Amino acid sequence: MTISRPGVVDLLGVLAYAELTAFLRMAQDASVLAPSLTDRAALGDVAATEYGHFRLVRDRIADLGADPEEAMAPFADALDAWHEQTQPGDWYEALVKAYVGTGLAGDFYRVAARRVDEETQKLVDQALADEARSELVVERVRKALEEDPRLGGRLALWARRLVGEALSQAHRVAAARPELAELLVDGDDLAAVGRMFAQLTEEHGKRMSALGLTPGG
Repeated sequence: MTISRPGVVDLLGVLAYAELTAFLRMAQDASVLAPSLTDRAALGDVAATEYGHFRLVRDRIADLGADPEEAMAPFADALDAWHEQTQPGDWYEALVKAYVGTGLAGDFYRVAARRVDEETQKLVDQALADEARSELVVERVRKALEEDPRLGGRLALWARRLVGEALSQAHRVAAARPELAELLVDGDDLAAVGRMFAQLTEEHGKRMSALGLTPGG
């Protein structure tokens, strides 16, 4: 199968590793931080969905004639560093990370996928589907905020940290993989960069509002 443009395997590689690590981290958070068996099972279900998405992307990489491990390897350090720097301290931080942090990363992948072949675009959209995660997090966090409004300030600051660390690692990846960066914007098109970040900010604001949190912290 012919790869339609440079950067496609990079896009699928970073997405595959993101889905794999999301599965592993959510499973760990479900086991360690969930306050009840019901919560453990709920986040475990979301983790299982992430693993299913990983398999879809991994298989697509193989269909394109590339090696999935080699495609993922360039992104392991950056994504591992993000997870290490944003280890949640409790259940609600874990939920916000699963929704806000993972959601921001997904926005980057969607932007890049607009400039690849239609089949890959559809696959990326499928792999980034997050209805179950959204429902779980919004329900749990909103209920917690109703019971303890003071929690909102801490979680808003946590979300800001997640976003800051994610942007830092995104810059690192873009600098190391220029063909992937070119799927986001053409060269030094500052206007396009501005539009992209405006869109990312808007989507982040929507997620924060859905949680009942203020984007500014």
